[in-house]
Amino acid sequence: MTRALITGAAGFIGSHLVDYLLAQGHEVIGMDNFVTGDRSNLEHVRDRRFQFVEHNVTEEIRIDGPLDYILHFASPASPIDYLELPIQTLKVGSLGTHKTLGLAKAKNATFLLASTSEVYGDPLVHPQKEDYWGNVNPIGPRGVYDEAKRFAEAMTVAYHRYHRVDIKIARIFNTYGPRMRIKDGRAIPAFISQALQNQPITVFGEGHQTRSFCYVSDLVDGLYRLLTSQQNMPVNLGNPAEMTIEELAETIRRKTGSKSPIVFEPLPVDDPKVRQPDISLARKLLGWSPRVSLDEGLTTTIAYFRKRLGLAER
Repeated sequence: MTRALITGAAGFIGSHLVDYLLAQGHEVIGMDNFVTGDRSNLEHVRDRRFQFVEHNVTEEIRIDGPLDYILHFASPASPIDYLELPIQTLKVGSLGTHKTLGLAKAKNATFLLASTSEVYGDPLVHPQKEDYWGNVNPIGPRGVYDEAKRFAEAMTVAYHRYHRVDIKIARIFNTYGPRMRIKDGRAIPAFISQALQNQPITVFGEGHQTRSFCYVSDLVDGLYRLLTSQQNMPVNLGNPAEMTIEELAETIRRKTGSKSPIVFEPLPVDDPKVRQPDISLARKLLGWSPRVSLDEGLTTTIAYFRKRLGLAER
């Protein structure tokens, strides 16, 4: 039986990874300090092969026994978080990555870094391929997250080249699904919670900026394929189906049957105008592409938020 450590295990994606790895037959250690993670995301886990450790990954990590995999998902991941926690975001991307890589080296474990499409910044190339170096403002308000992840990638590759650590780097594009927080700050949870409560749906800018949204089960499948692959350089994981933010708001309003008006507010500083992954590499190397449609994924996600908000089923 292989043994995996998942940092950020109480987070949205981390908790789904716990479920997936247990289902694949692995023993799993989850680690989180609950800065942005939620204990309720792991309350359903009753498997004896699961162990939880409350710990801050920017401090020394001690795990007894062998480890085959380390999946580093600890980090604030939404603008509302990293704007409120800029220093913590930089520390988990730098110190946290250093500590987890050191553990991977000591345990001879495969290391998977949860990177992000934000390494591309406000891209001048569309769609974004892995060989694009990005257009990032290092001192803008979003820079604390963008540069933390860019540094994390550089540190991870350095450990591979210098210490021969087996690494994987997933550049994760917008992902959604159950267990996102109601006040996450990202478009889908914000729009759903506003629509379900018949509050104004807040769209920033004119709503013409584009995003592409990947359902969490598709992402986790891609992450596992990457983890068990021979690939050591970054791979985009996301859904290339692109739409405008205004179209997303209209879709959610329709699917919830909401009477919410759509209101427009000023665009945040350095907010990307386009975001669409080129997943040619993932298709070629991992045999992976998303399967869950936006309509299907939103149906499940809306039902989850309706329950969390204590609203009756329609």
